[in-house]
Amino acid sequence: MQLHFLGTGAGMPSKERNTSALMVKLLDEVSEMWLFDCGEATQHQILHTSLKPRKVTKIFITHLHGDHIFGLPGFLSSRSFQGGDEPLTIFGPSGLQQWIEQTLALSKTHLTYPLRFVEVQEGIIYEDAHFTIHAKELRHVVPCYGYRIEQKDLPGELLIDKAQALGVPKGPLLGQLKNGHDIVLENGDVVLAKDVVAPAKKGFTLSVLGDTKYCEEAIQLSMGADIIVHEATFDGTTTDLAASYGHATNVEAAKVAQQAGAHYLLLNHLSARFLPYDLPQFLAEAQGIFPNTFLTADQAVYTWQHNKLF
Repeated sequence: MQLHFLGTGAGMPSKERNTSALMVKLLDEVSEMWLFDCGEATQHQILHTSLKPRKVTKIFITHLHGDHIFGLPGFLSSRSFQGGDEPLTIFGPSGLQQWIEQTLALSKTHLTYPLRFVEVQEGIIYEDAHFTIHAKELRHVVPCYGYRIEQKDLPGELLIDKAQALGVPKGPLLGQLKNGHDIVLENGDVVLAKDVVAPAKKGFTLSVLGDTKYCEEAIQLSMGADIIVHEATFDGTTTDLAASYGHATNVEAAKVAQQAGAHYLLLNHLSARFLPYDLPQFLAEAQGIFPNTFLTADQAVYTWQHNKLF
């Protein structure tokens, strides 16, 4: 899995940071990409990358503020022009479908692919053989959701040397063992899958939180998460101001990660008030509470591999 940040700013774009957009690349897992929020000019940000909009199969919108959705009409339209014909599902709060459909209708935009909408409510909003996605409403000034993406456990590795030592020949029998099926050899010996397959590997958990002030719901969505993407619109000197706008500080984000027992925290959605020379102190404040904290930037890419973030 890779996290590609296309926009890490808050409220409005700045020269350093575009508005909110995060591409979660699951190409190795399911050959798909999932987009979380789509602020203005997200498609322009994509032009500077090798990302292919046609590979995006799902879009998850946290809430209906403009800095999280104004890029959607352009992205949806361009996906058609760039060869997208596979279905696209958009998850988001009530009102999102109406806004998109009216925008497309009034602009006479024709899409070359089916568009499906899922109105998000708390609970499991998506599940397949590989992933389960939970949503929970956070505490912002409008309805806003956080998403918890849980990868299901991966099959254990087939211990080929051990299987061959038990007399299993190369071929389809090895595949049956890897899939968890016991087999019978030509000589009548039984080989049990559990004897030649390593234990299942735990899948990753990613929490992507929309705009929110510090709250218990954010902690619940992040319990034991491998990676938390949490807004940090303000710093520790403006806690009360942050809460009044329905936002969190860097320090509060770190407390969420600490209390949730997470492994890594990525600070996102930074106010333009913080200039480049402010950022080392901004990061240090959060790391003083939760050491595995990183500060996101536009076009930053993080890779999750072997239970570590690079």
